[in-house]
Amino acid sequence: MKTVIIKLSGKTLESFCTDLAWVNILSELKKDYDSIIIVHGGGNKITSWSSALNIESEFINGQRVTDEKTMEVVAAVQSGLLNTKIVAFLHTNGFDAIGLTGIDKGMFVAEYLDKSLGFVGNPKFTGKKDWIISLLKENIIPVFSSVCRDKAGNLMNVNADLFTRELAIGLSADTVFFLSDVEGVTMNGERKNYLTYNEIINGIEHKEIYGGMIPKLQSCLELIENGVNKVWIGNDLSNFNSINSQGKNETKGSWIVNQLPIAV
Repeated sequence: MKTVIIKLSGKTLESFCTDLAWVNILSELKKDYDSIIIVHGGGNKITSWSSALNIESEFINGQRVTDEKTMEVVAAVQSGLLNTKIVAFLHTNGFDAIGLTGIDKGMFVAEYLDKSLGFVGNPKFTGKKDWIISLLKENIIPVFSSVCRDKAGNLMNVNADLFTRELAIGLSADTVFFLSDVEGVTMNGERKNYLTYNEIINGIEHKEIYGGMIPKLQSCLELIENGVNKVWIGNDLSNFNSINSQGKNETKGSWIVNQLPIAV
């Protein structure tokens, strides 16, 4: 089964349910893939809700410090409001979908990243996947909130990028789209349409790739290492029709592949 996973974050997550361009994008994806999965985090909604509840937002190295009260906000916003809005949008526009979390059917158990972060974890795929494959075969789009649990049953705040990586590897996905606020990968002042595995390694070594892009691309490399065919990072898939034509890439993003040439 040829599966594509779409991870939503940033402005894309905020606008997904109001941007009808996604109807066309998903319809086109269905022509090229047997199944589609969507993963999302909580975005700025968690911060704004926390503020409204007089809960201070604190971050360490980009990770939200998550105590018990903050975890309740994360679960309410991410697995409640945002997840159900995405599922409602999909059904309204003719797609069959189901809202899920990393907790459902015991698919993930999270291990604590750092006790100073509180209930923040690294997701571990348990191997229970027959049930999700059955949904995909029924042409249902699973929409995953990246909320998970620990071994004791405590709710865990999990980074949606990490969740997507583990899900893609566990399900042997063909393609992963990381939608965020970055317009692809820039090297030497130029956005790259395509980057190979070795180009990324060299770019990091020669400091042509730096800052927050390094962990993003390291996750992409791990996906390629584990059999994912291709990965995309960017902020706009509205020209999706063009990315399959003769090597052109008119999306606002970059493809990460093992080697060129490829059929994307």
